[in-house]
Amino acid sequence: MAVNITVPELSESVTEATVAEWMVNVGDSVKAGDVLVTLETDKVAVEVTAESDGVIASIDQPAGSDVKAKQVLGTLDANGTASAPAPAQPVAETKTQTTEAPRKTGPLTVSDRPTATVPVLSTEGTKVTPVAQRVAAAYNVPVEQVPASSGKVTKADVQHYVEQQQQQPKPASEITPAAAPVKVTNTQQVLTLTASTANGRKEERVRLTRRRQTIARRLIEAQSTAAMLTTFNEIDMSAVIDIRTRRKEAFQKKHGIGLGFSSFFVKASIGALKVFPAVNSEIQDRDVIYKHYYDIGIAIGAAEGLVVPVLRDADKMSFAAIEQAIKDYAQQAKDGTLSIESLMGGTFTITNGGIFGSMMSTPILNPPQVGILGLHAIKDRPVVVDGQIVIRPMMYVALTYDHRIIDGREAVQFLVKVKELIEEPEQLLLEG
Repeated sequence: MAVNITVPELSESVTEATVAEWMVNVGDSVKAGDVLVTLETDKVAVEVTAESDGVIASIDQPAGSDVKAKQVLGTLDANGTASAPAPAQPVAETKTQTTEAPRKTGPLTVSDRPTATVPVLSTEGTKVTPVAQRVAAAYNVPVEQVPASSGKVTKADVQHYVEQQQQQPKPASEITPAAAPVKVTNTQQVLTLTASTANGRKEERVRLTRRRQTIARRLIEAQSTAAMLTTFNEIDMSAVIDIRTRRKEAFQKKHGIGLGFSSFFVKASIGALKVFPAVNSEIQDRDVIYKHYYDIGIAIGAAEGLVVPVLRDADKMSFAAIEQAIKDYAQQAKDGTLSIESLMGGTFTITNGGIFGSMMSTPILNPPQVGILGLHAIKDRPVVVDGQIVIRPMMYVALTYDHRIIDGREAVQFLVKVKELIEEPEQLLLEG
């Protein structure tokens, strides 16, 4: 009995996906629940699994194909038996007709993809994420040799392993002269990598991932549809640092999670949003939609591009719940396991460039939101307090807002409110 392998329902905001990688070939025997193919949406990677035991009868949409929800990707013969793939299959042709890609050197890039179909692998019972499989294949790394840092092998584990291998000196017998120009293609892959050594200067062409294409499109849309303006202020972080220093051990012991700065700014932002509701709204045609709930997006720099998972009803969350949710989202972003639902919606966004050392920046809106708060690095600076010059830990903050609905007066006062709540964090218990 033939069973269609179809694209699952995605979400209202995600209508299309790209076939990133088939984990099986025609003729392979699979069990119910096995991952058959990975789809790349503009938000997350989606794994399509087998609904029943059987044999892969056909692959109708090779890697690189754009597909929509419920579209047929291939078929599964529920009564079939495994057989060797036919010579005419694209994967077999690729393996015999193309030159094996040399081991890649240099820094690992987020767009790396394998040059051959990669099966679902396990290292001594340890799971391997699809992203880790692709990167390991791109670098010709035996994934079973990569140590897992947290229960399963991730892209970061593969990257660390590759870096360690590259730092080890090679024996003289293994050093070979530069190879001739090589073109590595695979009809089963999203990307075509072209290496050139003309004049000894190497180039590589890599197609943007669907997520990166979407990020680019949305950034352009934000700049062309909103009247964006950014205002700045600076915050004395002494009070928050003092609380964290005094309470961090007790907080960790009670809640099992560290007390960071993020929860303070989430609470402070909500306090300011309640005073200035226009910053928590959106424009729809000629109407303004004021939102009386607070779904706060937290920007996270994932390996394959920026993602913004959402804290639902953040005003009802405790400090510990906020810290735990952000930690979980960061780990899921690293592993590539964020759900589409976690990325949908959001009424206001917070982005923290300070973790990368940024001193000041102008964040871009996340449409249809009309406000985004940018946090930056904390630096000791001389400031004047009560007529005296003192050294204080200071942070620059930035609010980018849509000037069509938010006036400069409101934007400045919004940041001042955030500043007040952070510099006197006791108010967060009353107003945040």
